[in-house]
Amino acid sequence: MISIIIPTYNEEKYIEKTLAQFKGLKIPHELIVTDDKSTDDTALIAKKYANIVLVPERKRATIAANRNAGARVAQGDYFVFIDSSCLIQDIDSFFDKALANFQKYSDLVGLTGKLHVYPETRTIGDRVMYLNFNITHFVKNNLLHMGEAPGKFQIVKRDAFEKVHGYRENLVTREDADLFARLSKIGKTYYDGSIAIFHSGRRAHAIGWPKLLFIWMINTFWLTLFGTSKTKDWTRWWEKTK
Repeated sequence: MISIIIPTYNEEKYIEKTLAQFKGLKIPHELIVTDDKSTDDTALIAKKYANIVLVPERKRATIAANRNAGARVAQGDYFVFIDSSCLIQDIDSFFDKALANFQKYSDLVGLTGKLHVYPETRTIGDRVMYLNFNITHFVKNNLLHMGEAPGKFQIVKRDAFEKVHGYRENLVTREDADLFARLSKIGKTYYDGSIAIFHSGRRAHAIGWPKLLFIWMINTFWLTLFGTSKTKDWTRWWEKTK
């Protein structure tokens, strides 16, 4: 069984479409939404679709904490982490191909795939940037064996996730890349370019690619040098681009 874990905060614009796509998924699965005390109807919408909707007594510090909360109650052998605005075409074929990688590679612990922005809102900048991101993820995982994957889509074997103690909850951003970097030290991480996931691209559209790239670059540098993220306020990071 797979456990699909989706962190949310004020996602009523996107969450219903994201969750509804899993209704027809044929492979055994559970759908877990870890809401972070949304002030809109996100949690109410999620309860119509999800097997479990977690709402904390108070807001968590980071999205990493939100994802870990979902993993703690998950029952699956594989944890599928996706963001709340992500859509998949031909969902059964997608997961058949994705999970086949774990049969093909006995040492595989983490998988990611190709990322695109929704076709109807995709800009030239989106095309260029995600071409570069997808190439980077292929090179770092499949050739350099360093581990790199976006939080928009990650599949992780349960035992491997537990072995590395999940996401680092003190990281405001780059927690997704950090997880795969640590996974690559205990097994194989892999980029499968034959599976694709689509998302809103809202952060880049809201603040622009130059600013978003700067935020990512400075946080990557900070994480490499000091073992933590430069950004300290997850609320600002998460809510600015809503």
